[in-house]
Amino acid sequence: MDKALYLLKSGEIWLKRGSRPFFERMLRRHLKRTLKPYSPEVIMQKGRFFLKVAPDNLDAVERKLSRTFGLVGFSRAWSTSKDMQEIRSIAVEICGRELKRRNIKTFKIASRRSDKGFPLDSYQISCDLGNAVTEAFPGMRVQLSNPDLTISVELRDKAYLYGPTIGAPGGLPTGSAGKGLLMLSGGIDSPVAGYLMAKRGLSIDALYFHAYPFTSDEAREKVEDLAKVLSEFHGGIRLWVVSFTDVQLEIKRIAVEGEHTLHLRSAMVQTANVLAQRIRASCLITGESLSQVASQTVESLNVTNSVSYLPVFRPLIGLDKEDIINLARTIGTYETSILPYEDCCTIFSSKHPLVKPDREIVTAHYRDIGLDALIEQAAADAELVKL
Repeated sequence: MDKALYLLKSGEIWLKRGSRPFFERMLRRHLKRTLKPYSPEVIMQKGRFFLKVAPDNLDAVERKLSRTFGLVGFSRAWSTSKDMQEIRSIAVEICGRELKRRNIKTFKIASRRSDKGFPLDSYQISCDLGNAVTEAFPGMRVQLSNPDLTISVELRDKAYLYGPTIGAPGGLPTGSAGKGLLMLSGGIDSPVAGYLMAKRGLSIDALYFHAYPFTSDEAREKVEDLAKVLSEFHGGIRLWVVSFTDVQLEIKRIAVEGEHTLHLRSAMVQTANVLAQRIRASCLITGESLSQVASQTVESLNVTNSVSYLPVFRPLIGLDKEDIINLARTIGTYETSILPYEDCCTIFSSKHPLVKPDREIVTAHYRDIGLDALIEQAAADAELVKL
């Protein structure tokens, strides 16, 4: 059975010049891994990425491609000999496929002749195929500006024809920027933060803090569902669940009122550092946005930064809530994030938290609580959830 062919459009990778081969290898590796059930072949040919896959389930293939970082788009493609009769037949077939899917009335042919020995030039090829399409579908008319359908043709070693482009998220291939650990809560913000950093090429593991019996099993399931959504873009995310009840109760018992939330955030960052070292992640990712809540003021972030030896990336830092909500809707996490199951941060937060804490004072208080042993144990007992 012949394989289906796709043209892949990689966007930002082409700007990398000297390091382009590295990013191309990472994209190829990712595609082979995520599309393994469909027997993928990834082919590089003079500035073009082609993908061949088994034709059994192209809807699933296209869904995966539309969620692949490093691609800005892709098109179903066909190749044939450089025979005009064959080329006409495929152009008509592409138009017929699109007419079955949607209401289109206008089209154009975009031709490129790399093979200068071909008897027709690009303009003549476009005219010939345009006539073939209008003869096959009399209701269609040529429109060069903003047509409903563009059929692209390239004359290279063979003739290649492409249908309309389907969008993909862009960015850089997964894993090309190293590995990060996402502190994933059940809220709106952290899944969006994970998506944005994965888009910049980070391979991601996720970390969730569970405080049974103060947080419910439904809250945990909600986080697992969010991780599954992110996995669709990432090609698979490992979720670590850390039991944090003992740490939080110790903070609640000893901490000064108003500092509970800050100490809790610091303990989470410290635990994330321990786990990150174990799984060889080189940075942390959080969903914090400047001044969104008391623990996210400049002064408060300075306190929680003080316990981390790894860089803490906060891709949402300059976004307002509406921006974040719109992104959550776009990537498909919003409806899950607003389910009414509280996480441990909400339950153990201070009634009147400090907004502008003194870093030296609060970090000294944090050290005095003496959480190191509890944190080491919590990280050591982290549960790896299979999604």
